[in-house]
Amino acid sequence: MSNPLLASSDRELLDRIDQLLREPAQRDNPLHAPLSQLKVYSEEQQERLERLIRISDGFHTMSRSESLTLTEQYDKQIRRLEKLARISDRYQNSLRELSEALKEAALRDPLTGLGNRRFLMERLKEETHRAQRKQAPYALGILDVDHFKSVNDRFGHEMGDKVLCEIGRAIQSALREYDLCGRWGGEEFLILLPETPAEFATQVAMRVCDAIRQLSVPLGDGELPKISASLGLTQYRSEESFSSTLNRADTALLRAKSNGRNQVQTA
Repeated sequence: MSNPLLASSDRELLDRIDQLLREPAQRDNPLHAPLSQLKVYSEEQQERLERLIRISDGFHTMSRSESLTLTEQYDKQIRRLEKLARISDRYQNSLRELSEALKEAALRDPLTGLGNRRFLMERLKEETHRAQRKQAPYALGILDVDHFKSVNDRFGHEMGDKVLCEIGRAIQSALREYDLCGRWGGEEFLILLPETPAEFATQVAMRVCDAIRQLSVPLGDGELPKISASLGLTQYRSEESFSSTLNRADTALLRAKSNGRNQVQTA
């Protein structure tokens, strides 16, 4: 049942929060629990507001029995309602802020802090529309860490997670300010280079792989063996779908891995 104290925009916000909380993909999100608790708390506050209004109505009746003037009754009621409105506004603002935070967190990889697959897909769609509109193709790369399973097997998953974080930072440091990288899944990263000619894109891809090769990840009694990556690179072609560009980059990645890894291949 809709709450008469809530404006339609606030009801839409609560409905959106309900939808986010029900999504299976959000159950492990660190903001899921506090947002759920704040929603319950807000609903409790709404119930209290309703009770306060009923009490206020009772005071209104009592005031008449005590022969208060109409002006006194009106001023007293207005002050109560203004206080209730301020309380309601604070809780609604808190809900909006947490809803935005949850939305932002839903687009980030919790381990590396980079954009996740969902975020990357949205940006790919946007960049494809922009490339079609401006006739300025982008370059797309898919990077896979070579023999990453052996890192997990030999040094444990905690060290594997640390390595992935270091690789994410190394990729970002090798890119330009307006380039984009994100975690595509597992030990794969996606690199998006807007308005970048093929020749320059290859230089950027080589710089990324060099940055990963130069990584030095400390262990308790030494350093992790050198890490390398294979990268498949391609360029968006006019009027094609972004999925076609993705498939071509993936094909180039497979070629880099089959040719011995630790290299960049283009398609």
